[in-house]
Amino acid sequence: MGSVAEFANKQAIAGAFGRAAANYDVVAKLQQQTGEFLMQQVGEHSGKLVLDAGCGTGFFSHRWRQQGKQVIGLDLASGMLAHARKQLAADYYLQADIEHLGLADNSVDICFSNLVVQWCDDLSSALRELYRVTRPGGLILFSTLAKGSLYELKQAWSVVDNYQHINQFLPQQTIKDACQGFRHCLISQVYRQQYSHILPLLGSLKGIGATHLHDGRQQGLMTRGRLIALEQAYPRENEQLPLSYQVVFGVIHRD
Repeated sequence: MGSVAEFANKQAIAGAFGRAAANYDVVAKLQQQTGEFLMQQVGEHSGKLVLDAGCGTGFFSHRWRQQGKQVIGLDLASGMLAHARKQLAADYYLQADIEHLGLADNSVDICFSNLVVQWCDDLSSALRELYRVTRPGGLILFSTLAKGSLYELKQAWSVVDNYQHINQFLPQQTIKDACQGFRHCLISQVYRQQYSHILPLLGSLKGIGATHLHDGRQQGLMTRGRLIALEQAYPRENEQLPLSYQVVFGVIHRD
C-alpha cells in the first residue's frame, strides 16, 4: 500500500494532467511523435484488445480503434478520461493507477503506454502489472523519458537559483534493469524541439501537464525578472532555445 504522501503526489499529477486536457493535443507534439513510433513496434501482431495505459485525451485510443482494435482507455486523471469519452476515443474507460490496474490476469492482448511510466513511483512495479494483465503471446509497448531529458532547461535554472525545477528521470541503465526479467527490446532516441522565447518553451511543459515535481512544488514565483534571467541563462543554438528529450522505447513479449 502506498504512503499518504505518495497518494497525494499522484493526485497532484492527475490534477495537473486533468486541467491540461482541453489543450493537450494541441501542444503535445512530442507525445504524438513517440506514440506513432511506438505503435509501429506492434508489427504483425494480431491481438484485438488493447489497453491504452495512461490514455490521456484518447488520441492513441482512437488511433488503435482506427486499426480495428477494441480499446480500454485507462488514466489516473478523471479530466483526461472525461475528454476521451467526449471524443468517443475508446470502447471502455477505466480510472486507475498503472501500478494498480484493477484488471484480471491475462485479460488484454496488447498493453500500450506512451510517455506515462516516468510518473510511476516504481518502474519495475508498473511493468510487472502491465505484464500481469497481458495474455501469453501478447505485447507490452511502452515509452518513457530518461535521464538527460530537459537538460538545457536544468542547466539554465541552475544559473538562476538553487531550487530543483526539473523532474528526476531514471538513467537508461535503471530502465534496462527493470526489464531484465522479461524477453524485451529497448530503443533509445533523442527528440529535440526549438523555441524562439522562454515563455512558449515553458508553456509546452505546462501544456502536457508536466509541471508537477516528484519531490514537491516548484519553489519561488515566476516573476518577470526570473523569466528574463532564465532566458538569458538558457543555452542557444542559432538564436533558438533548444529542448531535448531522451526517450526510451520498450517492447516486452508476454511469454
